[in-house]
Amino acid sequence: MQRITRIAFDSNNPDTILLLEQYHSLLLLLKPYLTERTFSILATPKLIDNQQYVGWYTDLEGQPLLLDNIINQLQKGEITKKLQTRLNDIETAVNLMSLSNEEQNLVSIWLPKIKSSSNLIYVINDEPVIVNTFQEGVQPAPAPIFAPIPFWHWWHFLLLALFLVGLLGLLWYLFCPLAKPKIVPAEPVSKPVISAPVEEKQPEPVPEPATILQQSEPPLVSEPIAKSEPALTPAAVPKVKNPPNCITKEEIKKNSNPSKMVMIFDNSLSMTVTLNEPPQEVEKYFQYMSYDYGRNMSEQDRINYEKRMTRLPTRLSSSKNVATSSIDKIQQNIDISLVTLTSCPAADVSPFYNYTNRGTLKRKIKRLTPTAAGGGGTPLYSGLQKASQMLDGVKRDDYILIISDGEDNCSRNNICTLVNYIASQKPRLKINIVDIAGEHKIDCIANATGGKVYIAQSSKDMIKQMNKAVSSLKINRPTCQ
Repeated sequence: MQRITRIAFDSNNPDTILLLEQYHSLLLLLKPYLTERTFSILATPKLIDNQQYVGWYTDLEGQPLLLDNIINQLQKGEITKKLQTRLNDIETAVNLMSLSNEEQNLVSIWLPKIKSSSNLIYVINDEPVIVNTFQEGVQPAPAPIFAPIPFWHWWHFLLLALFLVGLLGLLWYLFCPLAKPKIVPAEPVSKPVISAPVEEKQPEPVPEPATILQQSEPPLVSEPIAKSEPALTPAAVPKVKNPPNCITKEEIKKNSNPSKMVMIFDNSLSMTVTLNEPPQEVEKYFQYMSYDYGRNMSEQDRINYEKRMTRLPTRLSSSKNVATSSIDKIQQNIDISLVTLTSCPAADVSPFYNYTNRGTLKRKIKRLTPTAAGGGGTPLYSGLQKASQMLDGVKRDDYILIISDGEDNCSRNNICTLVNYIASQKPRLKINIVDIAGEHKIDCIANATGGKVYIAQSSKDMIKQMNKAVSSLKINRPTCQ
């Protein structure tokens, strides 16, 4: 991934921070629904240089050039047309997507911003890339395309109107004179027809309604209504079908002290490694990163090597997908908190999210991005300590789920000693681990609390082992209908 440009960024302005977070959410939302070529028009922003700048990156290779700096007008027109086609493809994809209210709101805000004239358009090997300036602008209107159309339409409709006027005039001339003699003789005949029946039938309707009502009463009370009632009862039977071991809404309401769960999520730099390489190759890459083993490589060889070792699916991308999907399977009465392991010395902690706010939690996970600030690192000791302090584990069953690819490298304290102390103080706290590296370096955490370790070294393993990890905690009971 190469950097196209960098733009000054005010990291102290909450509005610009919000725009950057929204843009990241938009990219995560759109990517699964777009082709790689269409998605390539959206550059990826990253905070760099102590968050003073936003660097804009792309997977396209070649020399970036501003569209406005292209002199060849024919080439410029072709690129502009290509850009418009890609934008149309994005709108088409959005219209076919099933979106929540929040996602619909995000898309409605950002589609105009993507098409804004204030954006910078770069060209890489004749492929357009949009760099968003986070500024409002006016979308260009393609007026020249429609300029010749009104002239033809006016003549077309004028001729059609003249033809219709002539046709109506001809019909009026042909048929109106013949209609008059037929209407005149009908007038004297209509007078006796109207007056005679009204006077003769006025006395008769008085008794008739009574008799009609009397005759109609028996069928209203009779068996048809009784027969319709049993017909309704079989229709309600399918609604009673509930999945096994479901939790009733009454059971949820009666439980005044439900369990809680903390998800400890590894967001360190090591999670950017691909899942498509064997463990020995991954270990080589870590050596390369830590000890500059690639110093004898050419610049292009380094770029190619890093691209190969960080290609999708990565440990992080797969962990995000599996974590967000597993959240939907957790019982509605269990609140969830997120503890992220991004860099030393300490882990970051979120508040607990209830069932209605799980969408916010999932978006928070999707936005996680590793950083080299502070040297990176995996503060697992800090994360486990903070997570256990948030949970009861004495009067109720509480749970921790760890998704990580390695041991703590921020603290010298022994994490096994810590977890033994936690287990003695909180006997009803259970910890499961999804170990992506498969090195069994933190098994003691699960063993001390009666939990289990699940090894996941491929994207398929991730889905299978994550489902097992959640299932064994017994917190995935569906709600009864």
